[in-house]
Amino acid sequence: MRAERFAIVAAIAVMLGGGAAFAQGVRQNTQQDAKPDQSQKLPGAEGQNPQTQNPQEQPEDPVNAMLGAWEFSDADHNRICHFTFRGEAASGGRRLDVDKSCVSLFPSTKNISGWALNSYGDLSLLDSHGGAVIELTQVESGMYDGFSPGEGRYVLQTAASAPVHLAEDMAGDWAITRGTGKPICMLTLANSPANSPSGALTLRLKTGCDPLVTRFNPNAWRIDQGELVLLSPRGQSWQFVETDPGTWQRVPESADTILLVRQ
Repeated sequence: MRAERFAIVAAIAVMLGGGAAFAQGVRQNTQQDAKPDQSQKLPGAEGQNPQTQNPQEQPEDPVNAMLGAWEFSDADHNRICHFTFRGEAASGGRRLDVDKSCVSLFPSTKNISGWALNSYGDLSLLDSHGGAVIELTQVESGMYDGFSPGEGRYVLQTAASAPVHLAEDMAGDWAITRGTGKPICMLTLANSPANSPSGALTLRLKTGCDPLVTRFNPNAWRIDQGELVLLSPRGQSWQFVETDPGTWQRVPESADTILLVRQ
């Protein structure tokens, strides 16, 4: 009887021990199941990519950034003319249109017809054979500078960043000169609307003007993309570009230079 009682007690102990072990295993498994799977994606993170969440801005194409109208001047902004950078191929680079007024201000521009950028962003203005005539270095976005012993320092900047002439700055008395610089007509640019659908301003000719001007007979003016434009009632126009402070030259340039000079 004593041996049977001991066997029963031992069996109960084993059963209790096994149950405790089983309960402990269940608790461990439950705790493990409760821990978040670090390898699983958090809710709402499906399909996310750090690179797509914070996309890097693509740098602007340097060629496309050059296309359009630019202003070419000396360091003091006393001599000014205009370039138009184009995308068509030219010898050694791409096509560059140079205003005719540039040659009288910067003789070195006479044979320039193309442009090219190197891998550092430096700009070369090229002749018809692809040879570099003027070398310019980018100093900031939209602005380059360079130097030649004969012509001094150059500044090239986009037309958008060039100084803007307002109507109130241009209003006043002006003289039209021809050839030698002797005035052939006096006129007034008024800062008041003209009777024109284009929104131009009033221009008044004074007496004694040369027939060259009276035949044109301007009666209105406006600033258009950096150019000073005189308008006639018949729809004709004269365009001028600034070459010196207070001096504007008619373009396209002719053999007989015509200037508009502030008085």
